[in-house]
Amino acid sequence: MERALRFAATLTPDTEVGGSVAEAVGVGVVSQGKTVEDTVTNLREALELYFEDEPAEEKPVNNSAAPVLMPKAPQ
Repeated sequence: MERALRFAATLTPDTEVGGSVAEAVGVGVVSQGKTVEDTVTNLREALELYFEDEPAEEKPVNNSAAPVLMPKAPQ
């Protein structure tokens, strides 16, 4: 039986090369893309790969009830 995991993520504009960077909060998985849609898609793919080999009992059920994307101000 497969479960859907939900993660809060920060989305930050990449002022050096353009596009944006997304990080899954509490997991440390990071990805980037040229558009917001690309960045979110790439983060989902990175999370799937990250959890692919994890035993089911070690996978988190949910790390947050927060929105999937939370804007983060550039630093």
